[in-house]
Amino acid sequence: MGFTLDNRRMVMTILNITPDSFYSASRTCELPLIERRVRESLDAGCDIIDVGGYSSRPGAGDVDVEEEWQRVRMGLSVVRDISKSVILSVDTFRAKVAERAIEEFGDVIINDISAGNIDPDMISVAARYDVPYVAMHMRGVPSSMQQMTQYEDIVEEVVEFFDHKIHSLRSAGLRKENIILDAGFGFAKTLEQNYELLAGMHRLSEMGYRVLAGVSRKSMIYKLLGVQAEEALNGTTALNWECLRQGASILRVHDTRQAVEIIKLYEAFERGAKK
Repeated sequence: MGFTLDNRRMVMTILNITPDSFYSASRTCELPLIERRVRESLDAGCDIIDVGGYSSRPGAGDVDVEEEWQRVRMGLSVVRDISKSVILSVDTFRAKVAERAIEEFGDVIINDISAGNIDPDMISVAARYDVPYVAMHMRGVPSSMQQMTQYEDIVEEVVEFFDHKIHSLRSAGLRKENIILDAGFGFAKTLEQNYELLAGMHRLSEMGYRVLAGVSRKSMIYKLLGVQAEEALNGTTALNWECLRQGASILRVHDTRQAVEIIKLYEAFERGAKK
């Protein structure tokens, strides 16, 4: 067991098995809806499907470990029944959920919004099974994070956070190629801080690790534009281009086709710029 992602740019599609995710159109709790979303995402060209059973939006209700696992298990089962080749990812901060997913479904990416700070056992699970691990910057927990937005220099402090976190991950046995950094847009950041962080995102890429960008339909877009999450696709596409320009290699999105297209366009732009 154990695997590593290749170096190409990838689209990670969000599969929320939750009744309370912030973007209502992404909530897929019933089997027919899950199956339809998986098929549509695969047809649109996604590389990774990220299954989550616990909403991390501020104010979301708590979910016990067993309920989260049953949701995640249902999502992973549907994905694997439909496709044997798409890469699986589990969006969880609980080591028990991640370990069960690996034991039952084989190699999966662990996508941890807390970077091991909520459940310290998570890092040892990632190291033991030798799977890719997404470490995201966040302060506190989802219910408290928006009261923890005091930074002197958000870019410097996020870089410093990852300096320490990478050392911990490597010391625990994670291979460099299996560490993925996520700046955590919207998590313990004000609207203005999100854009400061976006402007300095290249600092993370310069650390020598893969960077995942998760801006899809977030409040940093729809609040700034005075719209709802349902109307934030155009803004998402614009910011995804900038994330690619800043060095991100994985786009985590609700809208697969548009993200696949933006990567194709960006890579054509890169080729043109080299001539």
